[in-house]
Amino acid sequence: MSIDMEQFHGVFFDESQEHLDSMEQQLMELDLNHPDPEQLNSIFRAAHSIKGGSGIFGFDALTGLTHIMENLLDKARQGTTQLNEAMVNVLLETVDLLKKTLDTYKNKEEVDQQSIDAGIQTLELVLADESGLDASAETTDHDSDDIEGFGLFESDPPVDTADSSPESITDNVSGEVDDFGLVEQPKAAADEDGFGFFETMPMKPQDNNKAYGFHDKNVGNPNAKDKTSDASARATPSKNNPSQKVSEQPKKVAESASIRVDTGKIDSLVNLVGELVITQSMLAMIGSEVTGEIEDKLQTALAELQRNTREIQESVMSMRMLPISVTFNRFPRVVRDLSSKLGKKVDLQIEGGTTEIDKGMIEKLVDPLTHLVRNSIDHGIETVEQRLASGKSETGTVILRAEQRGGSIEISITDDGAGLNRERILSKAVENGLEHDSNMPDSQVWDLIFEAGFSTAVEVTDVSGRGVGMDVVRRNIEAIGGRIEIESSFGKGSVFRIHLPLTLAIVDGMCVSVGDQIFVVPLVNIVESIQPSKDQIKVISNDNLLWIREQYWPLIPLHKTMEIENAISEPDKAIVVLIESSKKRFALLVDALVGQQQVVIKSLEKHYKRVTGVAGATIMGDGGVAMILDVESLAGLVKPPSTESKKT
Repeated sequence: MSIDMEQFHGVFFDESQEHLDSMEQQLMELDLNHPDPEQLNSIFRAAHSIKGGSGIFGFDALTGLTHIMENLLDKARQGTTQLNEAMVNVLLETVDLLKKTLDTYKNKEEVDQQSIDAGIQTLELVLADESGLDASAETTDHDSDDIEGFGLFESDPPVDTADSSPESITDNVSGEVDDFGLVEQPKAAADEDGFGFFETMPMKPQDNNKAYGFHDKNVGNPNAKDKTSDASARATPSKNNPSQKVSEQPKKVAESASIRVDTGKIDSLVNLVGELVITQSMLAMIGSEVTGEIEDKLQTALAELQRNTREIQESVMSMRMLPISVTFNRFPRVVRDLSSKLGKKVDLQIEGGTTEIDKGMIEKLVDPLTHLVRNSIDHGIETVEQRLASGKSETGTVILRAEQRGGSIEISITDDGAGLNRERILSKAVENGLEHDSNMPDSQVWDLIFEAGFSTAVEVTDVSGRGVGMDVVRRNIEAIGGRIEIESSFGKGSVFRIHLPLTLAIVDGMCVSVGDQIFVVPLVNIVESIQPSKDQIKVISNDNLLWIREQYWPLIPLHKTMEIENAISEPDKAIVVLIESSKKRFALLVDALVGQQQVVIKSLEKHYKRVTGVAGATIMGDGGVAMILDVESLAGLVKPPSTESKKT
């Protein structure tokens, strides 16, 4: 029976990416003076797993690179080689190359063999420098089965491994028995278990959970069993009893059992739950019109349905949630490399890594966060000399923090650097021809750095200074329903805060009416709602303003923006909803508040062109369609007057 190996590529790519992320993190955390043996073993096992899987799939570039990398790691974990900073740098560069090559295979592109050869040569030079021998001689015959796909698929005659060193074989396997779920014959299992494809020896049922989950007992390869026996016969038994180690594994595996599900299936389930929410709203609408004997029973049943629907929704949405540490864990490397390049000392502190966020948002946060962290180090943190001269410690601090606040997630990047220079920003705004008021509050001055092409860098470098980035940062954050704000104190540091919704699919909103239409305003953007008096409405430069809480709020009549007739136009007879966006605050004039409701966001862009002020649509309980307002887009319509900050 033949197997289509491509069906397993996705699992291999996902697992390998996790292995590479783990390797990078552990290399960053490694204490070079007193390395943790378990850390070294874990890094080695990750490289070994990638080598084995890539061999099975014929990804030769990955196999060759991880094989040489594995040799260096094996020497380190056996204590014959003492890792130093230069070696760790080489290993980290190799991880980068492996990530790039993995993406190449994933996208079915041509491998950059020149880079692979250069990476292998660099590792061989490190090995040769350590051992005083030709590094190529370290490629012993006992690894040939790994490179040929664990010996499971052979297009050439089998390589004779009779001269393999038993000690080398045993050393390679003894530290991995726990991970591969072996009961006996360590050599055969480590190399031929092959990511769970074939069962060639007694294994407990639970042990298969440690494999990739595409095990096939009837592969029809009569040579596999013979090769296993031959390989095992050549191996020297480990001093430890593998069976004893494995006996403690099943319970641990059972407790952490999980399956991999394609995100498309989860998205489909989320959509179905959204439809269920809509159906539940429809039934609630119908139930409100029912009277008589069954009213109480119907309302009880509807309440139970609402409760169950909410629980199903929360469970399904949790499937899409991932800890933000998935993104945060890449930044120690970014900070390490950039601070070294700039000659600065920076301490990165990560807080709230367990905070969960929608997977779709995590993927889109990587670039904005990377840019903000790099900016904090390049523009914010001073050089050692500058910090000492200003009475600070020579090491700057960057804090990356995430926490859940009500119905939203707040991510902040804090540094104790030089802070933003108000005068320099205003001066640069004049040079760039940007409209501004020299008396505007700091929050509006800081917003100027989000303008396209804006930069206060004295010189252009490969790190920053071209004015390309901060406008993209805000645009990317707004694209996922978020907003960004800045706090800064000159000479003391800055804080960049990103506010994000918990999910992109279902949001809590306030339904408002304008004429005969219903609109939904995301609750996360609402400050409060009021019915203003006549003396609170001011007209300045033909613009209506609302005076409240010692501040002017630009007033946007929604009926004019959406061109709706038969709506209330007098502010003192209507309702004003105070809105806060990442750009500015403004007041939205509507006819009335309909009520708070959870709504399912439906995109309109597949059927209609983008409409200013509209983020999407939702189906209401009565079957009608309501537009979901895009507050960031509406804020872009506001031209803040100079009197907005204070009443004189």
